Amino acid sequence: MKFIVSSTQLLKQLQILVGVINANNTLPILDNFLFEIEDNNLKISASDLETTMSSALEVEADSNGIIAIPAKLLLDTLKTFPEQPLTFTVEENNTIEISSNSGKYALAYASGEEFPAAVTLDSPSTTMIKGSVLSVAISKTIFASGNDDLRPVMSGVFFQFTPENLTFVATDAHKLVKYVRNDIQADEVAEFIMPKKPLNLLKNILSDSESDVKIEYNESNAKFTFENIELICRLIDGKYPNYEAVIPKDNPNKLTLDRKLFLNSVRRVSIFSSKSTHQIRLKMAGTEIKISAEDIDFSNKADERLHCSYEGDDMQIGFNSRFLLEMLNNLDSEEIQLEMSLPNRAGILTPVDGLDEGEQITMLVMPVMIGN
Repeated sequence: MKFIVSSTQLLKQLQILVGVINANNTLPILDNFLFEIEDNNLKISASDLETTMSSALEVEADSNGIIAIPAKLLLDTLKTFPEQPLTFTVEENNTIEISSNSGKYALAYASGEEFPAAVTLDSPSTTMIKGSVLSVAISKTIFASGNDDLRPVMSGVFFQFTPENLTFVATDAHKLVKYVRNDIQADEVAEFIMPKKPLNLLKNILSDSESDVKIEYNESNAKFTFENIELICRLIDGKYPNYEAVIPKDNPNKLTLDRKLFLNSVRRVSIFSSKSTHQIRLKMAGTEIKISAEDIDFSNKADERLHCSYEGDDMQIGFNSRFLLEMLNNLDSEEIQLEMSLPNRAGILTPVDGLDEGEQITMLVMPVMIGN
């Protein structure tokens, strides 16, 4: 078997796929890229058993075949080449020879038959979504998902598709983000939990993509197809918590203020907070908010005052500054609104502006109890 391919085109595809490969694989075959040639079409795949991603490109080939090539060795070699055609020739002695304009390089390959086959989805449901929209939905939610192995359902992002809208939710029990697109619908109701790793891969590849992504899913797997790329992953098994039940519905106290001013103020004041709780305190009265923090162990304290628009009773509430900062950093709006009911109930953070039509973001942050 022999084929000719552009060095930069091949490198571009491999750099997308290499994100799937784990640093420590239980099966040595997973340290390889799978190359499958059929009728001058090269399909390259990478897998970690849970997630398999493949891409396709046209090559000049003299025959069909399938082999597994060591990923790191191949990538390191390709990174050094300027744009040129490379000839790959499979030799009898279990090596593959790469010929460039300047030399020849031989590396051992493994049998492609050993590579785990990608899952096929039986009678899946299908939804179409623009790549850039999916990337934003992932970016806006994934940071709020948990890392607790004992609660795997919270370690992913919950996809909820209905004929009215698409909803994406992530929570770690301290913070929650719900991202809704009312301008995109699914044909039927579906719910599944996507793991973090494939979502991060999709987010990076699709960040500027205008292409449509076809999402197919069943009880146990999901498949994302766009341009020349296909990603199949196993879904997280389990029932997602009833997130609607924890979002307080009646929040009479409404604070509106400049996001950047608030973000910088919280960032500064939190430096003086306790290193174990990261607690800051917000005190709202009239048109002013006082933001303060104290670390009693080291006699460190800070407080700042900001002008704001506030409707409701004077109140004081405590938050973990790290969660608040993550949320404020993840919004793009000029102004934000924080809605609250009581000091022991969650606060709801929403952007006042900067949203596309049909886009809704709700962020929920749990309070921390403040001593007097």
